[in-house]
Parts: sequence; C-alpha cells; structure tokens
Amino acid sequence: MDYYPGSIRNLIRTLARLPGIGQKTAERLAMHILQQPAEEAHQLARSIVDLKKRLRLCSCCFSLSDDDLCRICRDPSRDNGLVCVVEQPADMASIEKSGAFNGRYHILGGCLSPMDGVGPEDIRIVELTHRVQKEGVSEIILATGTNVEGESTAAYIAGMLSPLGVKVSRIASGVPMGGDLKYVDQVTLKRAMESRHGI
Repeated sequence: MDYYPGSIRNLIRTLARLPGIGQKTAERLAMHILQQPAEEAHQLARSIVDLKKRLRLCSCCFSLSDDDLCRICRDPSRDNGLVCVVEQPADMASIEKSGAFNGRYHILGGCLSPMDGVGPEDIRIVELTHRVQKEGVSEIILATGTNVEGESTAAYIAGMLSPLGVKVSRIASGVPMGGDLKYVDQVTLKRAMESRHGI
C-alpha cells in the first residue's frame, strides 16, 4: 500500500476498521471518495460529525434519536398500551419495516448472557418494569432472539412482569415462507409445531 500517498493510506486504514469492510473494499471506497467533488466529501464528513454530536438514546424506549424522545414515542397514532421488547435498535427497525406493529418499543440494549457476564442489571429490565407500572401498558410483546440467550431473556422478563398483572406474549417463530423442512433446525421446527394454528 506504500504506492499511495499517506492521506489515502490513512483513509483506507480508517475505512477498513468498519465492520464488514475489508482492505479491498476500503480501497475502493477511498478511491470513490477521492473521485467525488469536494463538497460531497465534506458532506460525508459533516454527516459523521453531526451523527456523533446529535445522536442520543430516547429517554422513554432507549432507541436511537436526535431528540429527547424518538419519532415513534412522539407519534400520537401509536398504541401506548402495546410495548414490543427487543434487544437492539436494529431489531426495532426490522419490525418497523414489516409494518406489522403499531405500538411502542422498549430496547433492552442486549440480552442475558451469564457466560459473557451480562446479567439483569446490565440490560434495561428495571426500566421496563417502571414503564409497565407508570404508563398503564396492557400487553408486552417479547421479541428477543430465538437463540438460548434470547429465550432465557424472554423467560426472565416474563417472570419479572407476571406479578404486575400485564399480559405478556412472545412473537411466534417457525418455518420461513418457502423454507424446505429438511433444512430447518430442530428448535425452529419444535417452535413451529408448538405455535401452530388453524387454517
């Protein structure tokens, strides 16, 4: 890489630190940025700086936001009685893209993982119980992952919320549309059988 000037090498090294960006992709991105008008490069830099300055966590659901409350928490058309609990903001974004949910969210910031030293005090379970007590939530929908950590997190939260008298449900999981049964793992098949419904 010594054939590039130091400024390009520095940009390539910086871009290569991003997840999913290898050395070759970083080099292509650096060359693309170099070929763009100066204003576009400045706009990219300003966007990154602005992101770091403005972005915070929503004071209600802990999603990413530019303001004290995120767009979803400010939306009066959302159902305040329904709260979907997810692990990360990306999980919330996936549910939003589906268009299947019109309630509010609670982002835990992870899931229980004793092997990694992540206990109940390390994710936002206490804040969830406070929301249930304070906001009059009628149903909590647990949409944590279907791996061992996600399942144990859902079970733990369900146990914590049961004395509060709120309905707790779990998203269904099972065989994907177009999926071939011989390629579906046993845990997914078991959940699909347990979650079966009439047609």
